[in-house]
Amino acid sequence: MVSTPVTSITFEEYLTYDDGSDFHYELVDGKLELMNPPTIEHFLIAKFLERLLDAEIKRGNSTWLCFRESGVRTGRNKSRLTDLCVVTLEQARELLNASAVFESPPLLIVEVVSPESVKRDYRHKRSEYAALEVPEYWIVDPLSANISVLLLEDGFYEETVFTVNQQIISRTFPELAIAVDQVFTAGKLS
Repeated sequence: MVSTPVTSITFEEYLTYDDGSDFHYELVDGKLELMNPPTIEHFLIAKFLERLLDAEIKRGNSTWLCFRESGVRTGRNKSRLTDLCVVTLEQARELLNASAVFESPPLLIVEVVSPESVKRDYRHKRSEYAALEVPEYWIVDPLSANISVLLLEDGFYEETVFTVNQQIISRTFPELAIAVDQVFTAGKLS
């Protein structure tokens, strides 16, 4: 990970930070961390899951929205960029004309693992999202071909790992009918 010349920045400064590039940054303990552009496989998986979750939201007639690459404040001077997050209409309304960085916990966060994000997705974001009390967190890992669904129980995540043709079981989307291999097939160009 490459850092920018800025040595320290507050959360409020982060919300309006623009270095003139199209780079995306996370804020970690007051420092900007450059996020590498995702792979095409990553984009395809995220797009597939976004469409899937949008369809589930519509089918369930929920007042929820699914966003790609929005931010979530996870500490005083800390903000993470999610691959996908599902929030309530009220949460989205609060940020209608502001930077899309949610300060209240989304209903669900999905992260697609990249080679350089393994530690960040499995360790750092896991503990930060639990502390924020995000009720459900998915780690979609094309590197190991499995999907971990973490459900918050008494402040800690209980993890279930789904592989190959197993159906993903979600508390947020209890009627979801998708198998792990369908998600990873979406990331292929064939």
